[in-house]
Amino acid sequence: MGTMPLHRVCVIFVFLSVCLISFTPPCDGGNILVFPVDGSHWINMKLLLEELHARGHSITVMRSSTSWYIAEKSPLYTSITLKMKQGLENFFDVYVQEHMRAQREGASALTFFKVTKNFLSMMSTAHSLLSKALARIFDDEKMIKSLVDSQYDLVLTDPAIAPGVVLAKYLKLPIVFNVRWITSGEGHLAIAPSPLSYIPVPGSGLTDKMNFIQRVKNMLFYSIIVIQQKFMVGPSYDAICDKYIEGGCDIMSLLQEADLWLFRSDFVFEFPRPTMPNVIYIGGFQCKPAQPLPADLEDFVQSAGEHGVIIMTLGTLINALPKEVADEIASVFAKMPQKVIWRHKGERPSTLGNNTLIVDWMPQKDLLGHPQTKVFVAHGGTNGVQEAIYHGVPVLGIPLFFDQYDNLLRLQARGAGKIIELGDVSGHSFEQGLKEVLHQDSYRENIQRLSRLHRDKPMAPMDQAIYWVEYVMRHKGAPHLRTEAYKMPWYSYYCLDVLLLLLTAATVLLLSTFAIFRFLCCRSRRKTKTKQH
Repeated sequence: MGTMPLHRVCVIFVFLSVCLISFTPPCDGGNILVFPVDGSHWINMKLLLEELHARGHSITVMRSSTSWYIAEKSPLYTSITLKMKQGLENFFDVYVQEHMRAQREGASALTFFKVTKNFLSMMSTAHSLLSKALARIFDDEKMIKSLVDSQYDLVLTDPAIAPGVVLAKYLKLPIVFNVRWITSGEGHLAIAPSPLSYIPVPGSGLTDKMNFIQRVKNMLFYSIIVIQQKFMVGPSYDAICDKYIEGGCDIMSLLQEADLWLFRSDFVFEFPRPTMPNVIYIGGFQCKPAQPLPADLEDFVQSAGEHGVIIMTLGTLINALPKEVADEIASVFAKMPQKVIWRHKGERPSTLGNNTLIVDWMPQKDLLGHPQTKVFVAHGGTNGVQEAIYHGVPVLGIPLFFDQYDNLLRLQARGAGKIIELGDVSGHSFEQGLKEVLHQDSYRENIQRLSRLHRDKPMAPMDQAIYWVEYVMRHKGAPHLRTEAYKMPWYSYYCLDVLLLLLTAATVLLLSTFAIFRFLCCRSRRKTKTKQH
């Protein structure tokens, strides 16, 4: 073969370069201000930031000086550290311990009241601390000038807390939510029609199939959310809005003004419901194919043979269950032919068997994707549930607090998981539930069906999330996707003013008709009496 002339090589190189450029979507690096939520929410946000950083975007993260997950220094972002007099971690630790203690007391009206009161008190305190931190930002002229001078393209925040939402309004920037929860309740409740007849309220423990009594219960739980927002969350930020935002504002209106909602759910997991054009579903965006396990862990997993492996973790906020519960669970694991990997940081259970490996941390995604993994014992956090769906592993759930029962309920309703409430955990109930999920083929078949549905999408959830963040930056917002309903007073939204007008008109018409008939009847009687005389 002859050597190709240099000029032809150059022409081909230029042609291929032009083709590659034409097939690559244009992307100018944007400047993004991020106000995240700490804890497990940060795990989700960080994955999104990694992808945005890889795409060439400049990222600034606002973090608390008491943060327990968000590092001050990172190759992904520069940080702005806000001084907090007190961290939120202590509040969560106290709440979690009190909540678990109350659950072990058994189900009763008194327990429900105690748990609800503790939760509302904890949330009210947390939002009060956050609103004070936000006020310090607005009072710091140097920081505000720096934020304005940085010329950010948008604010990316998690609306489970409101400082990022208010700050975006103050800076007059487009806003994108990485969201499932808002300051009170589930995100859809703020922007989409949510008929309580078939949309279960978080905490109610209901599905989308409700009888009359369940609909009454659903309404009562919704009233708790309304009270929480109106009297315990809203007031923490109302004074900030009145003082610093031109024209004033309220948190619900600010949430409804958001340009885009990247919603950490999808309808493989969620019950079908009305939605809005600016809600983009990215459920499972954190999921990836499993990577090889560390050698020592792989050896342990393979040593299980045909029986396989059970993995157990209770998430980032729980280090250990109450001792008596941990001992009961350990004694059941010790009887099983499977090997067990258990993330447990508390006191070592006295009943621990030789088949159980206790670890401080586990590569959860990689273990869920391992063919030897048979069951996932979990607390029901959103990340873990979606990873279980992605990898097709049935779940035995022990919900502890927040959204965990509702998450597990969605798996149980589809036959892909089973729930044991913490108050009901005993050696017998745990063993029975574990064997049921292990040995009834329907659990694995159903979760694998959900896995196929979840993966069958035209675009990966992470790619979709990045596309829409860049879309908002390219177009300086997305107001054309946003409903104008939030600008309407509540009586106009529900057409009560129209209904009042129609009722008034109908009433006037009926009264007029009645008056005319009465007049005609009276006139007829008078004529009759006149003739008789």
